Amino acid sequence: MGSTGVRRVVSRDQVLRGACRFFLRHGRVDMDALATSLAISRATLYRVVHSRDGLLADVLWVLADRLLVRARQERTNGGVEGVLEVTRRFVADLRADGPFRAFLRGEPETAARVLFNAAGGVHRRAVTAQKEILLEVDGGSWSTAALDQVAFLYVRIVESTLYAELLSGAPLDPDLAETAARTILLRHR
Repeated sequence: MGSTGVRRVVSRDQVLRGACRFFLRHGRVDMDALATSLAISRATLYRVVHSRDGLLADVLWVLADRLLVRARQERTNGGVEGVLEVTRRFVADLRADGPFRAFLRGEPETAARVLFNAAGGVHRRAVTAQKEILLEVDGGSWSTAALDQVAFLYVRIVESTLYAELLSGAPLDPDLAETAARTILLRHR
């Protein structure tokens, strides 16, 4: 509350936009600094977003989805090659993203929790987006069960490549990962 005793009202969307800007500048989300930048109290911030992990998941997804949308728009191939092309573009852009790399280095435990756990929300959204990509490039050939499973496995392969150092301390051969992803796409249609 300000000196007038009036509580500032802020929407979840306003908080998310502010958190995205903060993340892009700092490679993290500091809740105290974010609350200050939004001219709200920390209590109000938590009332709006409920948890830092949830807000981080939303921020990471908004920023990743922008890259994914661009990769999808730039796709020049169809079929399996189109799916792999989108993935290559997305992975290259995400690896080049300085704030994201800073976040992974600075908060590896939080990153793992937010990115990989079902409750984190990023993985679930990535699977949904992958299903859309599979349908875009080859809509008629997937059964619902196959589509769900292939999207899940495909995303886990991509995550394993992107975050190998976070998960195991060592990079994963991208050619091997692409071979595995291609195999999943070709064998389960």
